[in-house]
Amino acid sequence: MARRDILIARSIVFAILTSKDDVKPTRNPSCLKRFLRFFYIYWLTFRPVQPDLFKALRGVWQIKEEDYRDSFDIRKQKLRDRKEKRALIPMGDMGYSGSTFYHTSDNCFLVKSIPRPFEHNFFKSDMLLPYADHVRANRSSLLVRITDFLENTHQSIGVMLGVTPSHHIIMENILYGKPQEAQGSSNPKWESWDLKPSSYFFPERDIAGGALASEATKSKLADEFNDRILLSEAQATQFQRQLENDTLLLANCDAVDYSLFLVRISAEDASEGGSQSPLETGQIGNESIPPAQAPFTPPNPPTWRTGVASSNGKEVYRAAILDFFWAKHTIHAKAMTGLVRSYNLIDDQGPMSITADSKEYRDRFLNMCMELVEVQE
Repeated sequence: MARRDILIARSIVFAILTSKDDVKPTRNPSCLKRFLRFFYIYWLTFRPVQPDLFKALRGVWQIKEEDYRDSFDIRKQKLRDRKEKRALIPMGDMGYSGSTFYHTSDNCFLVKSIPRPFEHNFFKSDMLLPYADHVRANRSSLLVRITDFLENTHQSIGVMLGVTPSHHIIMENILYGKPQEAQGSSNPKWESWDLKPSSYFFPERDIAGGALASEATKSKLADEFNDRILLSEAQATQFQRQLENDTLLLANCDAVDYSLFLVRISAEDASEGGSQSPLETGQIGNESIPPAQAPFTPPNPPTWRTGVASSNGKEVYRAAILDFFWAKHTIHAKAMTGLVRSYNLIDDQGPMSITADSKEYRDRFLNMCMELVEVQE
């Protein structure tokens, strides 16, 4: 584990474990301490954004505060190898935004950095309150459950150079229950895809047939799901209605470039991982298969975040909408739109997912999701 990852992880854990319930303002650090902090490269002091709001959301989602903090407290974890004491385990740089990911040692939560100012400013100023109102009123929402939002309290060389992320979100891990030994590796019983509409223009893929981009660069583009989600008619209808409800909020907030994170688990493995009950071959699945442990306390009605059985009873699906941090109205997005339009004068490829109109992106996203579904009774 690199020194950079260790120090960033410790900064995040420190912020979670030392945050106060009464949220009283802390004393301003001395001038000397502020001066010294400027020269920090990897260590930052974080504070929760809107802590009362996120605490209320955790209460709505039945996440106990003690259990939540325990997920970040290595002293409370029962690890097989005591030499590997880590509250947060790095998952590397994932995705084209350059974000870094960690998961807690109990695998309940993910920590994702939001390094680009136009993204974390949009989420903080424009998206946060509508998101909170929406997920509070829609317990079955597919929008990923964000349990905390951290921002740095001081400027530093590390942030200015772009080597240390200044903002992080903490969110529920819908891969919870996947065997620890399979974390970070392929597992035929636990498959996942990060899906976006493939009909958009992706320079890394479409300019010169992708010959100008490296395989490492192209591997960070959206995945392809070359199969079908097998659902009953009732499940498919519910899935479509929930997608329409959630993406309407995103379109109204002018968000684009979000993705559907799809997980497919063999029904046998889902049962072994702590699900409520095993599925028999041929059983018609119309109920969720959630693990009994936190943070997957089953809501009412069942949702896709905990697991929906396939129509043939052989698989369990989970799904969440991720990465709704790119807004069409930001200066950065407008600049990218101008660049794409200029390029289209030479080679008309159409809009990118990050330059599309939010309502048009919603339509393509919904079409993509429903094309993955095959109704079987």
